[in-house]
Amino acid sequence: MLKEFQEFIAKGNVMDLAVGVIIGGAFGLIVNSLVGDIIMPIVGMAGNADFSNYFAPLSDAVTATSLEEAKKQGPVFAYGNFITVVINFLILAFIIFLMVKAVNNMRRRLEKEKPATPAAPPADVALLTEIRDLLAKK
Repeated sequence: MLKEFQEFIAKGNVMDLAVGVIIGGAFGLIVNSLVGDIIMPIVGMAGNADFSNYFAPLSDAVTATSLEEAKKQGPVFAYGNFITVVINFLILAFIIFLMVKAVNNMRRRLEKEKPATPAAPPADVALLTEIRDLLAKK
């Protein structure tokens, strides 16, 4: 079982996936900062509002004006946070789309540059061909 696990871990796809998850987590932090620290303040300035404090109280007991205080007073529908997360997702999806597009373009260019050479036959086929040719000479 340990040997099978080592083979599973040693496969290239598993390691690629692990690297992708780690990079994705770090990239997520960058996108969160981009949305929270750069985009949302600009959007808020245009509408003179901060989306993170947009909420609708779900009980009459909630009288606070900030989301943090409102959550302490009772249940709230925090749609401002949802808007921020949706914008965050759209930015992340667009950046990933651009990255995949760039990689696909690079692959296409590399395939065009590669000369189309036939693959060499496997060693056993080459040996059998050589034996056949030697027998044919006799």
